[in-house]
Amino acid sequence: MQPVLNHIKRAVIGLSLLGLAFQVSAQTKVDDAWVRATVPTQSASGAFMTLTADSDSKLLSVATPAAKDVQIHEMTMKNDVMSMGPVKFVELPAGKAVKLDPNGYHVMLMGLTGQLKEGESVPLTLTVENAKGEKETIEVKAPVRALTNMEGHDHSKMH
Repeated sequence: MQPVLNHIKRAVIGLSLLGLAFQVSAQTKVDDAWVRATVPTQSASGAFMTLTADSDSKLLSVATPAAKDVQIHEMTMKNDVMSMGPVKFVELPAGKAVKLDPNGYHVMLMGLTGQLKEGESVPLTLTVENAKGEKETIEVKAPVRALTNMEGHDHSKMH
């Protein structure tokens, strides 16, 4: 019985070390990524997500095979006038969840290669750079959601 217990202990220690190693390499966490569904004639859409970096970082770019051009945009209100335009990057302060949503920073997918249908998913490649100038690439599969889900989260579709 003793050798079996020792073996299990070693396995548990090994797994916990693996967990620690993984924590070190994953500097930025991506949650709730999704892309807005489109109609057949639409050539652009938006991608949204929440990013949490463990050190001061910035989101530099996003790429996807689903669109010819991907830009990070910011929606701003000045004197009751809403404007939207591309930004060079999005600041990701250490430990702070930064939401990319329709009302602030978001990712614009332009020159779509096809219709984005609900139920599909869009591969996104995020490039994040930390304060030391180290870049990391994060692969995300963002589910496509219909516009009707914009106003609130529809928990009936969650599994």
